[in-house]
Amino acid sequence: MGVSSRGSASSARSRRRRRRAGSGQRLFAFDRRLGVRLIAGADEAGRGCLAGPLVAAAVLFDCEALTTRDLRSLSALNDSKQHSAEAREELYPLVLRSAARIHIVSRCVRGIDARGLHKTNLAALRDALRGVSDGVPGEVLCLVDGFSVAAFERPQRAIIDGDATSAAIAAASIVAKVTRDRYMRHADVQHPGWSFAEHVGYSTPSHREAILRQGVSPLHRMSFQSLAYQQLAL
Repeated sequence: MGVSSRGSASSARSRRRRRRAGSGQRLFAFDRRLGVRLIAGADEAGRGCLAGPLVAAAVLFDCEALTTRDLRSLSALNDSKQHSAEAREELYPLVLRSAARIHIVSRCVRGIDARGLHKTNLAALRDALRGVSDGVPGEVLCLVDGFSVAAFERPQRAIIDGDATSAAIAAASIVAKVTRDRYMRHADVQHPGWSFAEHVGYSTPSHREAILRQGVSPLHRMSFQSLAYQQLAL
């Protein structure tokens, strides 16, 4: 008997759901293989936005203290970009419950404009990692998604595609993304007309059209060029 295209599509969706559901196990296995009990991961949200703050988060996991319940509840943990907004909101309190420490750093638009995006990003990641590792006795291995941070006292590793590789970095990506999205939804009420709740500051067609229609808001960054800005007499 042949398999219908509908059945084949349903089976493929089911396999994708199973892979997502087991991603947390793979990410925690990576952290455990590093051979250190305390693993801190850091990631940011909002680096590529036209508007809004940059938010960095760090999450510290005690690999020996994680319970079966913790691991089961975070079985779907993955890079925040692989989840819907609803799934990220569901994971957020589970990360808060399972982590030994969490630290969140926010850098405002004017600070980004004054210091530059890359320097601001690295400093925010460093400060977030300090927030979860300062005062912690023993070795803490700090993992950063893609970058090493300078002037940092703890052992660290830059992990390429870290938010899809390490549980600690993936958890930090969830915390940073949910925190920033909540802020931008609140900003939509304070600054109507730019639809911040819809695109949370990223360069979407509707966002660019809003800038062309009514200019920039106090939340818009002016320290780098974009097509939307180039079309305005600023």
